[in-house]
Amino acid sequence: MTASRHSRYYLLFLLLGMVSSTLHAQETSVFNTQQLQPSARIGAMGGNFFAVKDGDVSMAYINPSSIDSSMHGKLSLSYLDFFSKTNFGYAAYGRNINSKLSTAATVQFVSHGTMEAYDALGNQTGTFSAGDYFLNLGAGYKMDSLWTIGANARILYSNIAELNSMAIATDFAATFHQPRRNLTITGIIRNVGIQLNSFNGTREKIPFEFQVGITKKPKYAPFRFSVVADNLQTWDLRYNSDLNQPEIDPVTGEVLESTRWEFGDIFMRHIIFGTEFLLGENIVIRGAYNYRRRQELKVEDKPGMAGFSFGLGFGIKKFRFNYSRAIYHLAGPANHFTVDVNIHDVIRPTK
Repeated sequence: MTASRHSRYYLLFLLLGMVSSTLHAQETSVFNTQQLQPSARIGAMGGNFFAVKDGDVSMAYINPSSIDSSMHGKLSLSYLDFFSKTNFGYAAYGRNINSKLSTAATVQFVSHGTMEAYDALGNQTGTFSAGDYFLNLGAGYKMDSLWTIGANARILYSNIAELNSMAIATDFAATFHQPRRNLTITGIIRNVGIQLNSFNGTREKIPFEFQVGITKKPKYAPFRFSVVADNLQTWDLRYNSDLNQPEIDPVTGEVLESTRWEFGDIFMRHIIFGTEFLLGENIVIRGAYNYRRRQELKVEDKPGMAGFSFGLGFGIKKFRFNYSRAIYHLAGPANHFTVDVNIHDVIRPTK
């Protein structure tokens, strides 16, 4: 491969960074439920894991440049038992077109359950439901033996009682995968789009995000580690609240010096660490640490395991099962289940 071709490919990542730097931070946005992890594997890896090229079709929604011929015929089904009677479901299916182009379709829903409705005087008027629904079509294109690019296009729909909202969004991604070095690097621009109609007549922003991920397996080691840097379009992800205000000495009125390393705190809110331990061909144990999740959801006097997540993957005959348990706060964990199968292996064509 010539140096000029390498340079052209490296410009893909540069373009991602240049585009993200032109966009402003978004303090509020709609359709945030699409940030829920689509599979148990991603949930076990801290809620955001995408720099991988191993034929996992559940990755199609979060990273379209992972879509390739190895996903052909694969079906992934996921269920997440989330908090406060919220249920999440996800399905993905991959299809190869030719030696260069592959596609994947995904659909997911978030059901918030049935709730009681009241009028302005506090009288119960019945019940209502709320939910979010996302339909996504993705494609990955193999540029050469090392580089793959991809894009997603999706429709977002949300309803609360009689109110509804709809939006369209696209993702763009590029992945560098070097099998000899067991190295994968991915850059993604997510949620470039617009809200078509809103709940109250005022259009809101959808949650744009720029991410970079690296996965590396040391030679001969039975594990691979992952580092994800997310929300790179915004430097300071801390909430503007009284908890983040400077502490004042009640006697002198002077601002007390903080014992927290501010730069490190802000920087680490972008980083997620994860590891997959490969115990043979059929068993994988996973674990991750999400610093931002821990800082936002922990109880100061009793942080517990907030921000940590764990998981297990194993194969039985033609099926692969994954489970994850993510600890958000003291209220309890979220349990995620995923089953993957190549339908061509279990459904024989009729003669």
